[in-house]
Amino acid sequence: MSPLGSRLGRKFFARPSPEVARELVGCWLVRRGPTGPIRLELLEVEAYLGESDPASHARRGPTPRNLPMYGPAGHAYVYFIYGMHHCLNVVTGPVGEAQAVLLRAGRRPSGEVVGGPALLCRALGVTLADNRLDLCSRSTDLWLEAGMPEQPVEAGPRIGVRDPASLRYYLAGALRAKRGAGTMARSHKSPVL
Repeated sequence: MSPLGSRLGRKFFARPSPEVARELVGCWLVRRGPTGPIRLELLEVEAYLGESDPASHARRGPTPRNLPMYGPAGHAYVYFIYGMHHCLNVVTGPVGEAQAVLLRAGRRPSGEVVGGPALLCRALGVTLADNRLDLCSRSTDLWLEAGMPEQPVEAGPRIGVRDPASLRYYLAGALRAKRGAGTMARSHKSPVL
């Protein structure tokens, strides 16, 4: 694992999506803004396995929309759903395998939880203009930094996906705190990646 606060590099992302997903929980998603950086600690993510995964956008092979998933690890795959929401994924694994990790929820340094992939994108101003962005480049204004989860990382089934495989990773304590109103994950139905 990278030292705390350091940018995550290509080698971190060039591994199977479940490995990357588990280690992304507790890391920081950072956007350089006009008044300084906007930071969200990742609380919940989901791994997608490529063409063999029936819930993946890549299940039917390459298309103009999902082509970024087939590219180098560490790039952004942003898509637009329901005519109003953006979702941010990080490409993982070897070139050509179309693996990715959907970033589902985060927490501001103030402790405010940003629950749901669309709200996470809105908080950081992520749009289709960020599709294919190299998150490992020093010149980009969107990147990921190493962190350390303060509670154990747990795994369970992805949200809105029939496959029971435990490919959703989340910070246990952060989600338990939201149980009164339903878990953060269940309060925002996941778009299938």
